[in-house]
Amino acid sequence: MKGDVRPSRMAPLTVDCRYSVRVSPQMANRIVDSARSILNKFIPDIYIYTDHMKGVSSGKSPGFGLSLVAETTNGTFLSAELASNPQGQGAAVLPEDLGRNCAKLLLEEIYRGGCVDSTNQSLALLLMTLGQQDVSKVLLGPLSPYTIEFLRHLKSFFQIMFKIETKPCGEELKGGDKVLMACVGVGFSNLSKTLK
Repeated sequence: MKGDVRPSRMAPLTVDCRYSVRVSPQMANRIVDSARSILNKFIPDIYIYTDHMKGVSSGKSPGFGLSLVAETTNGTFLSAELASNPQGQGAAVLPEDLGRNCAKLLLEEIYRGGCVDSTNQSLALLLMTLGQQDVSKVLLGPLSPYTIEFLRHLKSFFQIMFKIETKPCGEELKGGDKVLMACVGVGFSNLSKTLK
């Protein structure tokens, strides 16, 4: 996989879902307004889909949250998600603060760039590890602390090492420094799969 995120080449921003459960529907509108106040400075065409649950289908815990997804013109999806704290656990979160913070997280993911956002870097590396006994490559943004620890686990469990090549940002790559990860897969196959 190869790709990069360039703010000038962003497709329209899709806010995949804002949700509220067992709270006033106005909470979701407040989240959207605060997220829009940040994102409209960068791109004007933002599409918002909402979901408000009430009654038996909403469960027993009140709360609200926001999932933001940005798609680049080359088909890369970058995301950020925040949710309110459960009732009685931690400080209460205002909907406006949640919307602004989630929008800032998405902008940070866009700046970081790469083919995979920071929350899914480890999944891409796991799929490369389990893949065919051939070279796989992926271009990531700066590695998250979780991904670094995950690489240690892959080394101890699969005895696999990744070639890590840093790509400084420049004319071709915008945003933060990128990391090109490459490895040879272990050729994992499902032993319980029947052969025909």
